[in-house]
Amino acid sequence: MGENFLNGSIPKGLLGLPKLTQVELQNNLLTGGFPETHDSIAVNLGQISLFNNQLTGPIPPTIGNFSGVQKLILSGNRFTGSIPSEIGKLQQLSKIDFSSNKFSGEIPPQISKCKLLTFVDLSRNELSGNIPTEITGMRILNYLNLSRNHLDGNIPGSIAGMQSLTSVDFSYNNFSGLIPETGQFTYFNYTSFLGNPNLCGPYLGPCKNGVGDGSHSSHVRGFSALLKLLLVIGLLVCSIAFAVAAICKARSLKRASESRAWKLTAFQRLDFTVDDVLESLKEDNIIGKGGAGIVYKGMMPNGDQVAVKRLPAMSRGSSHDHGFNAEIQTLGKIRHRHIVRLLGFCSNHETNLLVYEYMPNGSLGEVLHGKKGGHLYWDTRYKIAIEAAKGLCYLHHDCSPLIVHRDVKSNNILLDSSFEAHVADFGLAKFLQDSGTSECMSAIAGSYGYIAPEYAYTLKVDEKSDVYSFGVVLLELITGRKPVGEFGDGVDIVQWVKKLTDGKKEEVLKVVDPRLSSIPVHEVMHMFYVAMLCVEEQAVERPTMREVVQILLEIPKPPAVTKQGNSPPESPSETTTVTSESPTTFNQPPRRSSPTDLLSI
Repeated sequence: MGENFLNGSIPKGLLGLPKLTQVELQNNLLTGGFPETHDSIAVNLGQISLFNNQLTGPIPPTIGNFSGVQKLILSGNRFTGSIPSEIGKLQQLSKIDFSSNKFSGEIPPQISKCKLLTFVDLSRNELSGNIPTEITGMRILNYLNLSRNHLDGNIPGSIAGMQSLTSVDFSYNNFSGLIPETGQFTYFNYTSFLGNPNLCGPYLGPCKNGVGDGSHSSHVRGFSALLKLLLVIGLLVCSIAFAVAAICKARSLKRASESRAWKLTAFQRLDFTVDDVLESLKEDNIIGKGGAGIVYKGMMPNGDQVAVKRLPAMSRGSSHDHGFNAEIQTLGKIRHRHIVRLLGFCSNHETNLLVYEYMPNGSLGEVLHGKKGGHLYWDTRYKIAIEAAKGLCYLHHDCSPLIVHRDVKSNNILLDSSFEAHVADFGLAKFLQDSGTSECMSAIAGSYGYIAPEYAYTLKVDEKSDVYSFGVVLLELITGRKPVGEFGDGVDIVQWVKKLTDGKKEEVLKVVDPRLSSIPVHEVMHMFYVAMLCVEEQAVERPTMREVVQILLEIPKPPAVTKQGNSPPESPSETTTVTSESPTTFNQPPRRSSPTDLLSI
């Protein structure tokens, strides 16, 4: 019932209807308060969307009774009062949007109890106080917007450790002190901190009033404190010298014991041992960190390079152990040109290591969104799209058992020395059962900006969820932009592209990567057409990955006569090529002809 001209107040008994699953009353003229419920609750209610109305008053504490709600969107109203602490009872909540209201008071620390939250927008209110430190316990939070409030105090440095947090906005508040310079803060845009006069750091200039650099007196006080600290440390060093020696000896004995306890399971002939793999687990060898574990680069004695993924530690007897070895055995049998090969598996009683072939050119996301992205020519981008599609197609249709990736993104498409694409990271993958359906996951499935819209309602993923994520990757290849963080509050790349082009491939030049000096327009239009099919709102309308591969391979011929002047003038039947004097790190592949075998996957 959204986007009508409904007025008046919401009936009090509406949210108590026993079979109610969704409430969509957004973009109307509704007034009154949030409907309270006392006698009965819609236990299956999964979404409450009341944004862009004229609702007023506080949010009642009974909001905590809707334990099954996954999306709570109340933005663009006139709600007042504090955000109730009972919000922490919504254990299934994945998205909360209270922006553009008149909420006041402090941010309730109980919000951190909503462990499935990936999106929090409290911007444009009248909130005050500090950011609760408990918020750092939200391990899968991707998006946090607290801009345009009256929040003060320091920005918690512990936010640097929230590895899943990719987009924040603290602008236009009263924050003070030094912006942390480590962890996730190195990825945040400087605009996220504007409008805080007392905030200082690498984005906003030198600190004042003794914060950070400070005045001469601050230096003197700091130097004095440092001397005292050094004296204390000196005394402590003398007293614990023998203890340190004992600890070092104990560690060496433990390391030797662990080495003997390690077991290596090889999925092909290997010219290295467990000790060679363990030697790679050094801080200097880390090449990646994420929710799926830490990745190290290893150099084996024979000169081969490998990537060693250390999975997060699990307690003994956990559900992770049950069937895990069987899953690894299945992954080790996968052999496909465009899937990263699992070479072996090392384990002991508390740690699991996966040994993969090494991809020297890193991930597509790092290359495309880095400084060298402009040298990733169009032909290479199109080739990567086809190769990644073939890898996913194999997982969906030809693998036994069938596999849903669950975390398709540009950072999980790795590039070898020839810039050939390989699908990677099955840390979140689950196997399809014989019935062809996937089981529900208790944690978030995917990365923010890539998650199919139906996941918010069903908390289930299938092959069509992967297809949606792959469509986002295609849009990244076309536009050169990241999926989120560049288009305004709560807007992702799919929404941005649809708004500018209305989904019409003829309008694709409005969003094409400006770093591409010249492009074959008919090919860009064709990839855009495929991307729009993949990101259809309804999962049933999306193609399968086998169909995606076929459509990508069926490249349309360039127009025989150029009439509009949009295509390059060099030749009426040839697309343009990219010329560059930059280093030839990204080789320009030869022009493609019509495919000889559309099913050669």
